[in-house]
Amino acid sequence: MKEMTINGALLKEMFLTGAALLEKNKAHIDSLNVFPVPDGDTGTNMSMTMQSAVREIKAGSCDTVSEVAAAASLGSLKGARGNSGVILSQIFRGFSKALEGAVEMDGAMLASALKTGTEAAYKAVMKPKEGTMLTVSRMIGEAVGKACAEGANVYKLMDVIIEQGEAALRITPDLLPVLKEAGVVDSGGKGLLTIFKGFKMALDGEEVDDLPEEAAAVDISSNEEVLTLDDVNDITYGYCTEFFIIHLAEDFSETDLDKFRDKLMKIGDSVVVAHDTGFVKVHVHSNAPGKILQLALRLGELDKLKIENMREQNREIQAKLRETEKECAMVAVSTGEGIDSVFTELGVEGLIQGGQTMNPSIDTISKAIRRVNARNVFILPNNSNIILAAQQAAQLSDRKVIVLPTKTVVQGISAATAYLEGESVAANEARMRDAAQRVISGSVTYAVRDTSVNGTKIEKGNIIGLMENDIVVVGKDIAAASQALLDTMMKKAPEDSVVTIFYGEDVAENDAEAFLSAMEAKYPEAEFVCQSGGQPLYYYYISVE
Repeated sequence: MKEMTINGALLKEMFLTGAALLEKNKAHIDSLNVFPVPDGDTGTNMSMTMQSAVREIKAGSCDTVSEVAAAASLGSLKGARGNSGVILSQIFRGFSKALEGAVEMDGAMLASALKTGTEAAYKAVMKPKEGTMLTVSRMIGEAVGKACAEGANVYKLMDVIIEQGEAALRITPDLLPVLKEAGVVDSGGKGLLTIFKGFKMALDGEEVDDLPEEAAAVDISSNEEVLTLDDVNDITYGYCTEFFIIHLAEDFSETDLDKFRDKLMKIGDSVVVAHDTGFVKVHVHSNAPGKILQLALRLGELDKLKIENMREQNREIQAKLRETEKECAMVAVSTGEGIDSVFTELGVEGLIQGGQTMNPSIDTISKAIRRVNARNVFILPNNSNIILAAQQAAQLSDRKVIVLPTKTVVQGISAATAYLEGESVAANEARMRDAAQRVISGSVTYAVRDTSVNGTKIEKGNIIGLMENDIVVVGKDIAAASQALLDTMMKKAPEDSVVTIFYGEDVAENDAEAFLSAMEAKYPEAEFVCQSGGQPLYYYYISVE
């Protein structure tokens, strides 16, 4: 049987579709950035790099996979923007090397191309960091190599690329603390995976227009922090410098390039030096762009210079944010996609991922306060262990910060529901405090160890129901314990109460609906709402009002 292969025409279509999908979702990828610096628009930078690759592919006579890959390599390096663009160009350079002379690409060639691309990208970055697009590229390459050795064909390997890429992207916050603090995955890794998803769409005959555009993870403008002058002055290296070295010296060698990289590392950071046939692409942050250029002139001529003042850009961001400063905003600690959506719909602009086992730091809360860009900020900690950190963050802030001592998520939701835009700060504070105090909070989880509380023996693995953070139900069955908890809560509430049930990530929708139906039958006068909260650890959050 003939080995399944990808020919030049199909590979060309894969690059075009990957570029189109990236362009469609660049705003979403931009929104994942953590820092407001010139390299911060990762989606835009990667998309412009891909568009340059596509132009080169379209301009040439690309009939074989070798010719397509070579054009993508050359075009992406010529048009590379920012760190992410240069790294992407090096991944494509590795592709080109692995496919050199090939007419069609089989599974073994694809595995080799991914491996060589990752190696080229790691070599181009002086201080590679895990938790970035480098990690995503490496993990994809490793998984594809293993699958190829087990006999997977080139089409199956594309499925492996997507599956492993998603898995790699999910762990980037665990590898890079700044991502976890910001509550995002790596933007460069997301961009790379988006390109590969476009590759798969071309293989499957799908059209980019058939897919919806991904929404921004957060409001892009709100992701730009309000920087003080101290923040600006704390930027170690103030100038982002990018350029090409062309018409390389006759005696130019890889040793010269390595020495050049070493010198750049001594006077700057974010150093990426990528070499292709006939030219070198340089990206570096430093305080001496003139010296960078002098060092480069020893290797050849300079072309397409771009020097940006990052401190000035941050000052411009400050001015922009001062102009758009709001009167009031809300910040809430949340957990689970469903809970996030509820808070967002209620007008909460600052979401902090946290809760049980993952209490956010004072610094994380402080940054969220600054990010919402308002003169008055209401904070909903939604956990008794987070209230003190929120109060400390409030004391450190130059804004007026009102910490509402919400101890549960449902108290926070009730408080946010009571917020009225246009009301005075004092009036809103009174309304929100009253709403949080009126709601009866319940939650269902499990015991992590043997213990005894108020004379009640609890064994590890028992299902426990909490009302206002007090254990009131202990059992062995989730459904029975949940119903018993709600029975206890309803004894404290009027018959015509509104009951909202948020089911967690470990609860099947059918089980939640069964719980809802049983309670509706038992309490016909009450109004019930049930929706996915997606929260970890807790089977249910329940509010009775």
